Amino acid sequence: MDEIVLETARIIREGGIILYPTDTIWGIGCDATNFHAVQRIYQIKQRSDQKSMLVLMNERSMLQQYLVEIPATAMPFIQSPKKPTTIIYPGARNLAANLMAPDGSIGIRITRDPFCKKLITLTGTPLVSTSANVSGNPSPLTFSDIDPRIHEKVDYVVNWRQDERVPSAPSTILKIKRDGKVVVLRT
Repeated sequence: MDEIVLETARIIREGGIILYPTDTIWGIGCDATNFHAVQRIYQIKQRSDQKSMLVLMNERSMLQQYLVEIPATAMPFIQSPKKPTTIIYPGARNLAANLMAPDGSIGIRITRDPFCKKLITLTGTPLVSTSANVSGNPSPLTFSDIDPRIHEKVDYVVNWRQDERVPSAPSTILKIKRDGKVVVLRT
């Protein structure tokens, strides 16, 4: 895995787009601070840039750099031991402007996947993580489900966990409102 992580980190640092396994489903990703790379992902997915994408981080301490404030109500959910959980926070900062929702919010998940954790550590930046599909099509549950058009449009396909046949599941999604209230969007 080490050589694959090093090559993937090089692609990310050069502004490239990757197709990679996460702690949930296969994703399309890039440096979450790189406006042009984020724009390319919207083009690959044929998705409006008005629909934000989520970001993976490797540890809770990374949140401080990319959020104006970490709401106290988020703490019990940040690294949920039960299931990967994406939290939509108000007040994003230091991320590509086209990545955040029009209201300034951003979805962030602290990844548990060892590959993703190493990749984020090596690049020093959070990663965009959006399902590896064209917008409106079903999310691929295994690598073999990914549309070949996606393979052709990314700069690098990570050669890790491609043979897994057990379908993955998307994360739970919670939204923290400005008043601190927690709303469950997907379980």
